[in-house]
Amino acid sequence: MNINVYTDGGSRGNPGHSGYGLVVYDDDQKILFQESKYIGIKTNNEAEYSGLIGALTWINNNQDSLKISKINFNSDSQLMIRQLLGLYKVKAPNLIPIFHKAKDLINSISSPIIFKDVRRDFNKLADQLANEAMDRKT
Repeated sequence: MNINVYTDGGSRGNPGHSGYGLVVYDDDQKILFQESKYIGIKTNNEAEYSGLIGALTWINNNQDSLKISKINFNSDSQLMIRQLLGLYKVKAPNLIPIFHKAKDLINSISSPIIFKDVRRDFNKLADQLANEAMDRKT
């Protein structure tokens, strides 16, 4: 099965109250999993990476039972996607450990992952979930 993953993270203030949203769809665009999580006082980029890590953790825990063969990963964070693709270096000290955590999770997933940055218009549900998380502050 191919899956399509959409994540978004946000921060109200930078740093400020932060959260992420993620949605995992199957081939038929049926939602397999979604999450909205408040993560405390973080930067916007830390929130984006937290959404990525949340999605990768879910994939890692479910890849065998769902027989995932390919992962299309979408985010409106151009910086994060370009860092994951090796086009940009990770320079911010606060991002280095979470970047390495993400890379470790990526390496533990047996299916190929295609990373793509998308316009915010194509990431509405993940954006909505991130905003709900920041609204809750729980």
